[in-house]
Amino acid sequence: MSGHSKWATIKHKKGALDAKRGKTFTRLIKEITIAAKGGGGDPDGNPRLRTAVLAAKAENMPADNIKRAIQRGTGELEGVNYEEITFEGYGPGGVAVVVDTLTDNRNRTVSEIRHTFSKNGGNLGSTGSVLHMFSKKGLIAIEKSAADEDALMNIVLEHGGEDLNDEGDSWEILTDPASYESVSEAIKAAKIATVASQVTMIASTYTKLEGAQANAMMRLLDALEDFDDTQNVYSNFDMDEVEVAD
Repeated sequence: MSGHSKWATIKHKKGALDAKRGKTFTRLIKEITIAAKGGGGDPDGNPRLRTAVLAAKAENMPADNIKRAIQRGTGELEGVNYEEITFEGYGPGGVAVVVDTLTDNRNRTVSEIRHTFSKNGGNLGSTGSVLHMFSKKGLIAIEKSAADEDALMNIVLEHGGEDLNDEGDSWEILTDPASYESVSEAIKAAKIATVASQVTMIASTYTKLEGAQANAMMRLLDALEDFDDTQNVYSNFDMDEVEVAD
């Protein structure tokens, strides 16, 4: 299994975000709002908004919530003025970490992220220090029992997907961000269930940790994700799955 998929599996088993549905909705609403503010309220002409709306629908967010978030972004409704800040840093063992935030208080967010890194054995880096190690990709994970390899490969080839990987008990499809929606819709049309589907950041190399360092890294990632202003956390952290149950 690749490092990314190991970590995706770990997070799936931990249920860290699934257990915080309200926080998931809050993050999606903020993303929809900032996307509408930057590119207009029409998803057909705003790829970032379209992706955010698809993610919200995948989490069964009510249509009224989505509509109001768009209207706050376009100024039709009064809303909070968010600023996007991306932090780059290092965790235990030199693991690369990228944190996307949306905040209405830059000083609070900078202070909190710096404190979270230092408290959990990491440190903030300068702009560009680790981001070059990641590429934006569409990622779709499907349980082996949900579809066979030939059917998925046909979808990948016909709709612009980049790769189909065997990840043990699941298939992993990678796409260019521009092709993500097409591949995702084709999978949905084929009535194939997914266990994960999102545009994310994939690392080019991974750093494997064990024992105390692995546990410290998981604590850092959990702390960063728990922060209210955090939208996404990416890392090149890898660990053996056998340690997840420890």
